[in-house]
Amino acid sequence: MSIEDAIRALPKVELHLHIEGSLEPELMFALAERNQVELPFASVEEVRAAYDFSDLQSFLDIYYAGAQVLLEEQDFYDMTWAYLERCRADKVRHTEIFFDPQTHTDRGVPFDTVIRGITRALDDGREQLGISSELILCFLRHLSAEAAMATLEQALPWKERIIGVGLDSSEKGHPPEKFQAVFDRARAEGFLTVAHAGEEGPPEYIEQALDLLKVKRIDHGVRCLEDPLLVRRLQKERMPLTVCPLSNVKLCVFDTLEEHNLKTLLDANLCATINSDDPAYFGGYIGQNFLETAEALKLGLDDIETLARNAVEASFLDDDGKQDLMIQIDDWAERYVH
Repeated sequence: MSIEDAIRALPKVELHLHIEGSLEPELMFALAERNQVELPFASVEEVRAAYDFSDLQSFLDIYYAGAQVLLEEQDFYDMTWAYLERCRADKVRHTEIFFDPQTHTDRGVPFDTVIRGITRALDDGREQLGISSELILCFLRHLSAEAAMATLEQALPWKERIIGVGLDSSEKGHPPEKFQAVFDRARAEGFLTVAHAGEEGPPEYIEQALDLLKVKRIDHGVRCLEDPLLVRRLQKERMPLTVCPLSNVKLCVFDTLEEHNLKTLLDANLCATINSDDPAYFGGYIGQNFLETAEALKLGLDDIETLARNAVEASFLDDDGKQDLMIQIDDWAERYVH
């Protein structure tokens, strides 16, 4: 059997997925028509042609423009359901998705509208597709800490549906320390914490996320290798890194996929995982990330197995949920690896 067959059959866990970044151009246009929203693009083809990003900010400009079509609860449901159907095709058994409420509340869309649509789809995904899930609220770091605190207040009535908070958007010039008080409050309210760090930003941002935000995972984290002391700390603490290979190349963090450092992270015994980030914009969902990365970096089936087990270990599933997924990977490994 080929490694491609093995990857397609692999039970997967996704830990770094922005649900707004799964909005495909076709659905974007359908929602624009339904909600009578005028897009700055004439066609689906024109949208795809615009997906030629030079950096994170050029991506975010288009990302926020596309989000304008999301207005009603059903819009958020349809977007989330479309992603879950992709999960089914990619053998994703568990996903922990990010959502950016400020992207919508700043446009006048109520927080409750956003989360009702997303959680209704996640509930249906659990019942109809057998895909378990968790929801993580991300603060937009280019906005103020005060705005993040106000968003946290809006989230409190939904604590049973939101497992954690995170930090995303433009990394440059917005260090984690800016949001320390917000994360302190979030942890006091019982939320787990994660943060984007070490993608555009320096290794110091990873240290701040660990020391000041007390995160359980580092999203991206690929620049950790620039600091050997930090690498040793990440090894010792078994701190997960939710790496997004195709995204990293699309945003010019690496010039080519062959130059990506994921294999080096694995060889350093770091808890690295593979994820898709914003797949509608970056050219591939999690299965495609596995396939293209395995080919570019010449990963073996043992590497693929390690990545899958790392994701289970790094997830926010309870012990029973993790054990169940590990057994599924055991069965896969028995067939494809051993």
